[in-house]
Amino acid sequence: MPRVGRPSYSANVRPDLPYLLGGVVLGGFLLGNAAVAPDADPVRAVDVALVLAMAAALAVCRRYPVPALLVVAASMLALHVRVHAGVSASFAVLATVYIAAWRGHRVAAAVTSLAFLGGFLAYDISAAPAARPGQQVVERTTLLLGWFVAANVAGLVARQRRAYLEQVEQRAADAERTREEMALRRAGEERLRIARDLHDSLTHSISVIKVQAGIAVHLARKHGEEPLPALLAIQEAGGAAMRELRETLEVLRAPAAADRVGLDRVEELAERTRAAGVPVRLTVTGGPAELPVEVDQAGYRVVQEALTNVARHAGPAGAEVRLDYAPACLTVSVVDDGPGPATRPVTPGVGLNGMRERVTGLGGTLQAAHRDEGGFAVRAVFPLDGAA
Repeated sequence: MPRVGRPSYSANVRPDLPYLLGGVVLGGFLLGNAAVAPDADPVRAVDVALVLAMAAALAVCRRYPVPALLVVAASMLALHVRVHAGVSASFAVLATVYIAAWRGHRVAAAVTSLAFLGGFLAYDISAAPAARPGQQVVERTTLLLGWFVAANVAGLVARQRRAYLEQVEQRAADAERTREEMALRRAGEERLRIARDLHDSLTHSISVIKVQAGIAVHLARKHGEEPLPALLAIQEAGGAAMRELRETLEVLRAPAAADRVGLDRVEELAERTRAAGVPVRLTVTGGPAELPVEVDQAGYRVVQEALTNVARHAGPAGAEVRLDYAPACLTVSVVDDGPGPATRPVTPGVGLNGMRERVTGLGGTLQAAHRDEGGFAVRAVFPLDGAA
């Protein structure tokens, strides 16, 4: 039986293949340029090793951008010092600087760019002043400086664009989920309205018919007469109609099967989240009490939304779900250990606002904030003595 949930080796390698091919092409170009350039030194085994190190680092720069950036910058600077590779030695460094800035490592990209430019300029000035006039050094340095600034800016712009697209997709998904919940709530309210109307109108009328038929049958038997078959049929039909009407009202008042979610299904929710790659630990304290339906459903939705946010925003992080049952209140908390500074402000989105509306609508309180030790914490407290 094949293993499920574990990506294959080819699936991990395939996204790195374009980077590997780019490193091989750049390496071949550098070696060929050094071999034919008139002012370049002969290519030796050490130089080939430097090019291979550059190609290997470029192949994994998507997964490990900062180590790859350091290896590429060091190997290309060493290659320039050894064989006078010139401006072509900066091509691989520019590529990794862009990727590092795109993946969010802005400081590392900027510092490495300055270090590479400083080393490049220092060697050009000290190596052969006669062969490289001052004007040529200035022009080459200005060209490289412009290229590195463009690579850093392009990486930042690409990252901002990706973040914007992800935010737009998330808002669309949250809005769709909110529309679905509003539609389900309106459907439930409409069912309750129909049930009230049926109860107020038909129940009264059928009860009157049944009572009057029963009185007629009773009076007939009291006078020693046999009740008419029509009266008996009316009495029996009235009783059957009342039973069927009660069953219909129970169906209308009961929530739909899709709406019947509560804290007893949190373990299923945790299992689905674990299957998505987020470790979840569930802790329950106190004996589960008979909760109001609204509180039970709202507690489940708080856990669901919080775990969804952990999977979307916390990165490689685990989560802990705690359910604390007390006689006077129910406390639901979800804490993750993801990265992130505690000073970063919380920007409430549709999901967090909807979560807060659920809790406060039942007289509870919701706290959602970054933790001092990293990660994010959501804590909802529902009162049980007079919940709506």
